[in-house]
Amino acid sequence: MTQTITAMYDDYNAALRAEEKLVAAGIPRSTIKVLTGAKANQAGTAEAAQYDDGFWGSLKDFFMPEEDRQAYGEGLNRGGTMLSASVEDAHADKTYDIMEEHGSVDLNEREKTWRSEGWDGGASAGTRAAAGSTGERKATADDKDYIPVVEERLNVGKRMVDGGRVRVRSYAVTEDVAQDVTLRDETVQVDRRTVDRPVTTADEALFADKTIEATERREQAVVSKTAHVVEEVGISKEAGQRTETVKDTVRHTEVEVEDGRAGGTQPVKPDARR
Repeated sequence: MTQTITAMYDDYNAALRAEEKLVAAGIPRSTIKVLTGAKANQAGTAEAAQYDDGFWGSLKDFFMPEEDRQAYGEGLNRGGTMLSASVEDAHADKTYDIMEEHGSVDLNEREKTWRSEGWDGGASAGTRAAAGSTGERKATADDKDYIPVVEERLNVGKRMVDGGRVRVRSYAVTEDVAQDVTLRDETVQVDRRTVDRPVTTADEALFADKTIEATERREQAVVSKTAHVVEEVGISKEAGQRTETVKDTVRHTEVEVEDGRAGGTQPVKPDARR
């Protein structure tokens, strides 16, 4: 999908530099338009009269809301330059950056300034000149005049925006654990018992020194640790499609034909075959 990005410049050369930067960035020159309003101020000359028709006619070729068209028209009428580029969605952000870094004006702020100076947001001087001074002409036998029937058409583009980031990070955590273990202890006991019997020949050796001993033993817990991989966490992306209904309003003009011969008024609507 493509979208049209438009910017206004006070300096004509700045617009040309932005155009060259766009071309260097891979934007086809055939999709870029530069429209300057410098000649619109040459009022009263034959060159200006010829320029007005093409100038304001070219402005109508740019798809934009009517209020934006009026603002851009006023900027052009004041000597500004308009730069427009039809780009693929993948180049949209780069196009915005290039247009801004070459000094594009903030049209909203500029419009506030114009309104404070008395501009009412209507048609500019050049537009009024192109439309004619009376706003109405009567047809003669050798002349044909037409009232254009205008309609707006909805142009829906697409651009990629961030929807949020997912990050997986691993780190070590220490926690206390406990485990029961059964340990065996050995205990040495001294046992004394009373005996009353005659000494035998074998007992004669008992008068010699003799030592007996025993060692107590006990089990002690020995701790060791081994690491085991118990789970794996990864990140993957899936691309899907969704259908979104974009709603907006568009305008069109209708024409009424007052025919005195027929004795009535007939509405004429835009041709539905378009």
